[in-house]
Amino acid sequence: MSKIIRAVPILLFLVLLILLSPAAFPQASKPDSELLVRLKALPGVVEAKEARFDEKIFKEAYELMFEQPLDHRNPQGIKFRQRFFVSHADFAKPVVLETSGYAAFGARPGELTRILGGNQVTVEHRFFGRSVPVPIAWEYLNIRQSADDLHAIVTALRTLYPGKWVSSGSSKGGQTTLFYKTFYPDDVDVSVPYVAPINIAQEDPRLYHFLETVSDEAARARIKDFQIAMFKREDEILPLVKGQAEKEKWTFSMGLSEAYEYGVLEYPFAFWQYGSVKPADIPAPDAPKEKLFEHLAKINAIFFYSDQGKKAFEAFQYQAFTEIGYYNYDITDFKAHMKTLENPTNQVLCPAEAKIVYDPAPMANVYHFLQYHGDRIIYIYGELDPWSATGIQLIGRTDAVKFVVKNGHHGSRVKDFSPEQKELFYSTLERWLGLTLARE
Repeated sequence: MSKIIRAVPILLFLVLLILLSPAAFPQASKPDSELLVRLKALPGVVEAKEARFDEKIFKEAYELMFEQPLDHRNPQGIKFRQRFFVSHADFAKPVVLETSGYAAFGARPGELTRILGGNQVTVEHRFFGRSVPVPIAWEYLNIRQSADDLHAIVTALRTLYPGKWVSSGSSKGGQTTLFYKTFYPDDVDVSVPYVAPINIAQEDPRLYHFLETVSDEAARARIKDFQIAMFKREDEILPLVKGQAEKEKWTFSMGLSEAYEYGVLEYPFAFWQYGSVKPADIPAPDAPKEKLFEHLAKINAIFFYSDQGKKAFEAFQYQAFTEIGYYNYDITDFKAHMKTLENPTNQVLCPAEAKIVYDPAPMANVYHFLQYHGDRIIYIYGELDPWSATGIQLIGRTDAVKFVVKNGHHGSRVKDFSPEQKELFYSTLERWLGLTLARE
């Protein structure tokens, strides 16, 4: 009995210890920051949560969902939710609007944000990532609706950030920057599209000329010889492609041979676009089949013709073949060696259920606007990037600047500029924005 009595105080002490511990009480939730309170209060914002961010540049960042009309001409009609990120440094600092042409993957600062030292808003393109309406109505995936999306988001955010705004994007995101500028020329102070093509045909023939003249004759000959060898030795190499597909879990509804031949046709475009390999790296036509396959696999063009690749980029291909244009292949030198394809076209990459009718008017309007009215735009291209073939041709009618990075590819950036180009870039931004920028 005495042992039980002596144990009671110990039990009471343990109970009190547990009750008095922090875990025994509900934790007070962290109060929302001023920015988050204001973001949640914006018309159209239906969801907001914290996002990871670079603490060296930003103080906080949020992922938001914004309610948009599927058709901005019918604002009371069907709605969908569009994702964007706000990365915050200071309400008084400039804002860089990153116009993604695809899905958005977070609040990572872009080059221009680092240069300006400000805030960043990254907007996911409609019909990509988490910004896909259900059910999909392809006819509402066009450049005007995309520009309307951006206008709605920027209009809302300008109540928080009244300072200077600069829009920027890369590749299809750069195109999106230019489309937004065309329809809403006064929404932002400056536009900086990186490596943004302005195609003026469903399959723009200017790409043929680029591939026929890029670099030097020796490099072009080495690429063509490689392609011919890949067609001639298809039966040898196809089993290796099949093995890779099984390992990667790729499937090919169009047929493996068709996908392989498309990949070989795509090879020179991908070769010059990314510059990940050099002409000297191309194996000789009589190299072992393993060497030829290994080199082709580095370019990874075949993936885009797999079911998985087609699904990942079907929204882009829909836009390409209905409005913004793409390219095809000149098979003159290869036709005698091809076993499967007769009349190749990248339209095979479009979603099967979508109606594909090309309308040349939107891009003709964009091209005309940019040449005659596109002020305060800095265009950046890479000399060896095939998409430079359909880049802007300035005719002296606008206050705009074009930079071409010597020997640059699709990843060309300001950091790759010559000293003279950098100085002109910075001084132009300073003139247009009325700011003084720190040089690198």
